[in-house]
Amino acid sequence: MPMNQNRSDPAPRVISCAEAATLPGLFLSRVSETPDAPAYSMRPEGAAGWRTVTWRDTAALVGRWRQALAGEELQPGDRVAVLLPNSLEWVCFEQAALSLGFVVVPLYNWDSPGNIAYILRDSGTRLLLVESAERARELEPEFGSEGTRPRVLYLGSRSEGMETPVAEWLPAEGPAPVDECEGPDALATIIYTSGTTGRPKGVMLSHRNILSNAEAVLRVVPPMPGDRFLSILPLAHAFERTVDYYLPMMAGLTVAFARSPKTIREDLPEVSPTVMLVVPRLLEQVHAGIRGKLAAKGALARWLFELTLAIGWRRFLAEQGRASAPLFGAIVWPLLHKLVVGPIMAAMGGRIRMMVSGGAPLRPEICRFFLSLGIPVLQGYGLSEAAPVVATNLIENNLPESVGPPLPGVEVRTGEDGELMVRSLGVMLGYWNRPEDTRAVIDENRWLHSGDRAEISDGRILLHG
Repeated sequence: MPMNQNRSDPAPRVISCAEAATLPGLFLSRVSETPDAPAYSMRPEGAAGWRTVTWRDTAALVGRWRQALAGEELQPGDRVAVLLPNSLEWVCFEQAALSLGFVVVPLYNWDSPGNIAYILRDSGTRLLLVESAERARELEPEFGSEGTRPRVLYLGSRSEGMETPVAEWLPAEGPAPVDECEGPDALATIIYTSGTTGRPKGVMLSHRNILSNAEAVLRVVPPMPGDRFLSILPLAHAFERTVDYYLPMMAGLTVAFARSPKTIREDLPEVSPTVMLVVPRLLEQVHAGIRGKLAAKGALARWLFELTLAIGWRRFLAEQGRASAPLFGAIVWPLLHKLVVGPIMAAMGGRIRMMVSGGAPLRPEICRFFLSLGIPVLQGYGLSEAAPVVATNLIENNLPESVGPPLPGVEVRTGEDGELMVRSLGVMLGYWNRPEDTRAVIDENRWLHSGDRAEISDGRILLHG
């Protein structure tokens, strides 16, 4: 399937949370619904171009991974961990594991060996998939006694003294995958939070937690035919996992895996994404880069840029119904767009229609900068404990100073001390093996206490730290 699939293509049918029931149920429904549609794109190391696989191709790969995992001495409910960059292998491993009833523990590639070893011990992980033999060897001293050591599989070629490489472990073929999950409320994954104090806690999320959250996001940020996501945030993060992995699966959209954080600038024009999930730090870096280049230009170029921002901001406010459209702006905007906005958009692939920012607060002035250039940046708010999205700004209702209104089906309120509280189908099952910590954040009425201070004004959430 070519990378230039366009927005005139018919939109696939969105698969509902109720229809999917479980995460592997969603995958199998998508394979059945649009088997020959493009699913994932990647650029293998050393390759001249991008390779795209269909949902049918992906299912065949998942079948092989499932067959291999079924041969391990594992039972439903056992934990298996994945320590890989965002990739097709990440997806195949998870779908195969979930379909067998295993619980997936995602790990951050940048995390320290000591912290990774702690998570593996705390979760009781039985099997671990890593990127290379070198990575496995790096972790080896942290594993401790043989009784607590997980079986380690690694990508790449065999290395002396190491366990089985995946290439030798996977069968040449496998039967079509089936879903053997217990049901929507079964534990699907344990996501470890990087807490500010003490050891990380394992957030237990069910299939329903994740599916309901992805469905709620789709209800307020509907997909467009031909949408393509560029996956750059770690899949170990709940935001990326729900919104850049399961949401596109639900909507039948394509995800391209960025090669690495260092190649995003090169990947953008090659992939031409329409939707990106970002963290504020990335937007700040892009902003600083544009400002830095502008500082080296002449006075006329700098004046044109500032004029573009001023007129662009008025245009944005008019689109939001908060100001009248500037007549002068309507006349000169096509020229400003060609001279100023066009080159910036081209560097981002030329098709960006939405950038969703989460994971940390986004400074309003950074958000306004992009909005003034006609690049919709939507700031949202979430918690791993809520699977994770709680609220988001919308294209037609976007206030940079806020994180937007709560998603459909998400209740929010503030306590006496101003703490934001959340209740929804996405609220976690609890913390792994920490019942007291669970009771401290989820009360008897299933309200999740976020620990963040906020106010709710005109239906929007404004955070105060």
